[in-house]
Amino acid sequence: MYQYKMKLTEEQKAILEGSEGQVKAKVMETIVRYGDMFEAEELVKVTHGQGHLVTSFGLSLLKPVYKTMDELINAGLKVQGGFTADPRPTDIPNVPCNLLDKILYKTVLYGKQNYYEAQLKKLGLVGDNGFSCACYFDEMGNIPKKGDVLSWAESSAVNYANSVLGARCNRNSGMIDIFGSILGYVPKFGLLTDEGRKAKWKVIVNTTKKPLPQILGSAIGIKVMEDIPYVVGLDKWIGRELNDETKSYLKDFGAATASNGAVGLYHIENLTPEAVELGEKLLQKDFKEYVIDDAELERVYKTYPVMWKNPDKKGTYAFIGCPHLSKNQLNEWSDKIINRLGENGKKKVACDTVICTAPPILEEFKKTEKYKNLYATGTRVTAICPLMYTSNPLTKSRNIMTCSNKLRTYSTARYYKDDELLDLIAGKQN
Repeated sequence: MYQYKMKLTEEQKAILEGSEGQVKAKVMETIVRYGDMFEAEELVKVTHGQGHLVTSFGLSLLKPVYKTMDELINAGLKVQGGFTADPRPTDIPNVPCNLLDKILYKTVLYGKQNYYEAQLKKLGLVGDNGFSCACYFDEMGNIPKKGDVLSWAESSAVNYANSVLGARCNRNSGMIDIFGSILGYVPKFGLLTDEGRKAKWKVIVNTTKKPLPQILGSAIGIKVMEDIPYVVGLDKWIGRELNDETKSYLKDFGAATASNGAVGLYHIENLTPEAVELGEKLLQKDFKEYVIDDAELERVYKTYPVMWKNPDKKGTYAFIGCPHLSKNQLNEWSDKIINRLGENGKKKVACDTVICTAPPILEEFKKTEKYKNLYATGTRVTAICPLMYTSNPLTKSRNIMTCSNKLRTYSTARYYKDDELLDLIAGKQN
């Protein structure tokens, strides 16, 4: 048996020794080894029982994952509170695909998707609509409370839960997320501790206008990397109330800090729960400062590379919604596209345009007149993960545009500010 270092309760020791079966013992050993690597002193109980898995795609090469899932299923193990998962990788009717794309998606890339989803359902996946990177939306229902301990993965979801909701979760990897959810225990280290949630950076926002969340988050992520920032001056532009608009802003801001850096938690003075409660007590004694003004945001923006084979060609694809758009954001983008086309005297978008949102939001949106009007422009709305779309090697030769800093970071997509992208979608030439 593994010679663990951390302190375990008698119940936890018994599970490790096989009292609840050898498969659960292996799950416990994995979690304990994980904790020992980060010098955790103990395991703590998961208090928000609903998990979130980052691995949502049936990639044909993930044979060890399917084998492990079968072991869990055959042992009768599952997540008792259920779980959500990241978005599905494909939506062939609504996302541009040629014949070769379809063959790649259905065989080489995601040939195990149906098999894997059947496994996930046996392990506790919440319904057919449980696929979104923004599982914390009201429509998704996976919403932890302040102080809740989680066993989640997905960088932007963990970032949001820690920062906006005040829950506690480390930046776990795939499989660690479901193991912790099945056990109901996770190692106590890092962002699960009071000390581990203190900020090493005081970021001073000194702009003359409301900063774009994607670029502000990017600047902070690049600067602080995995450290925690305490941001002052932003409440001047986004307010001191966590309403729908502010939460959407923070969703996109946080995703940029997590992808352009490795930020798992940020504090916004006068706004996020712990900052409201503790203020600058959240700053470590030896904190560093980073001042962000208009010039700094523009400097960061101009560093983004253009990875198209021919940068001078116009974009042919546009993806909006990484992470998934909220209901309000979906309605806003729909209005902007329809109205801008009307202003330009046009009826159709100038390129294949795909908007991504959570499945329950999409279902309701499809019932509206606005959806019909948007669909008539050639715009398509889907619940896929655009990152998984770009895992298709054929997309590397396509000129994909986006206003998502996360998608820009993990693909060859070219980043545009919201208004710039809107102009291009509505027919303005590069």
